[in-house]
Amino acid sequence: MSMRFPSSGRQFMRELFPPPKLPLLDATVWAVALTLLVVVVLADIFTPASFAVGTVLSASVALAALGESKKTVWQLTALAVLANLIAGFWNGWRDGVETFHLLNRAVSILAVLLVGFLTIRAREASERAAALAQEERELTRERARRQLAEEMGGPLGQKEFVERAATTLQKLTGASSVEIGAVDRAILGHPYALALAPDLTPHDHPSRLNQRIPLEFLAHPVGAGDVWASGGGNVYLARLRRPTEGDLLLILSNPQTPPSVTGMAIRTLQPLLERTALLDDLRENREQLAERGEVLRDLVYAFSHDLRTPLLANGMNMRSALDGAYGELPQEYRTNLQNGLEANETLLALADQILLVAKYESGENAQEETQSVNLRDLTVSVIHDLKPRAGAKGVTFDTALSGVTVQGRKHDLRRAVQNLLDNAVKFSPPGGTVRVSLSDDDDEAVVTVRDQGRGIPADQQARLFQRFRGSGAGSGSGLGLYLTRRIAEAHGGSVRYQRRADARSEFTLSLPLGAL
Repeated sequence: MSMRFPSSGRQFMRELFPPPKLPLLDATVWAVALTLLVVVVLADIFTPASFAVGTVLSASVALAALGESKKTVWQLTALAVLANLIAGFWNGWRDGVETFHLLNRAVSILAVLLVGFLTIRAREASERAAALAQEERELTRERARRQLAEEMGGPLGQKEFVERAATTLQKLTGASSVEIGAVDRAILGHPYALALAPDLTPHDHPSRLNQRIPLEFLAHPVGAGDVWASGGGNVYLARLRRPTEGDLLLILSNPQTPPSVTGMAIRTLQPLLERTALLDDLRENREQLAERGEVLRDLVYAFSHDLRTPLLANGMNMRSALDGAYGELPQEYRTNLQNGLEANETLLALADQILLVAKYESGENAQEETQSVNLRDLTVSVIHDLKPRAGAKGVTFDTALSGVTVQGRKHDLRRAVQNLLDNAVKFSPPGGTVRVSLSDDDDEAVVTVRDQGRGIPADQQARLFQRFRGSGAGSGSGLGLYLTRRIAEAHGGSVRYQRRADARSEFTLSLPLGAL
């Protein structure tokens, strides 16, 4: 450690004879004042009355201004007046009483009283000044604390926290440099930041990153508090505790503020650092969830794609068989093939829905371009595709379709309308009627689907548009209505269900007419 030498004779004398720390202890004040009082009284007694030595008794009262309490001032004042009276009586008995001597003694007593009064006033003024100075220091610390909190505001990970803390501490303390880094085996490592004064460059103050720290920087003196000094007082050091990792070491070179300012900053930064650890954990968990989500999405894509390929091939073979590619088939075989073909189409539709759900869950749908979609033509196309299945149950369609055009993704909108119509056919009784209407209502395209099914119980309506809802009317794969809701919301619209007075179901799909 380098040694410091006094730069001047005055500094040498101050270091050799340091000034006392004020206020003095009452015991010290009493010892000095009583000693002086006894000496002056003895001098007054053994000298002629004309010398007026009693005036010097006021000096013992003045010493009380250096003490801790006003009570001492009054007590010493009373003792000095008493000593004056004792010395006066002694001198009068010895030298006789003269008017001049009485005037001298009165002046001595008045001097003591005046010094006592002025000492009290000086102490009161000093206390007011000290209180004002303390308030100013508190205001300064509060402003600094508020500035520090504002500078360190916002969600910060540990890396961002260390960088911003170094910059903020450099501005707050006026230090030539502030370094913050994690200490591992006396090596300063990441997270790390170095903030320099505006007039310095990295060449003026090389970084200590990945370098061994001097032992004097690592040793925390006992009783030193949050901040301790090194390098002859030119370097302030502090630590920020991390619950699960090594501490962060703060190195402030040539700070222009007292250690109390740095200590206040450390106490303010400590809870903020603990908050950054939580934020880092949340970020890590979010990244892990995002990674798992990508894996699951890739699995869904792969599963749906791999499922579609054999299903399409299987469907082609069954259609070929029904068309006579393998000769005339018994009716029993044809019925089985027809049932298998319907099941095959159901699985294909499920695969399409799974792909579409994965796309909406991942947000990839927002990247697709929109186009002008004629909802009337789209609805007619869906009804045409569903007529064979509806005809097998004797279900008919009653339509009232206006020519309405919206802006959106045609394939997704077709899926939304198809899900509603498919449900209506599925849950309509044999010979029932599905009523489909399309109209333009207050800048919205409104598709309404009514069927004659038994309706959806009230206890199931709240989760009707959720994924994998319970069994009952409107159920199936558990994805159809959920997907319809996601498509409607992605297009700025909505879908709702109403159970009519006759206990029948009515689904309403609303879409804005304007551009997305």
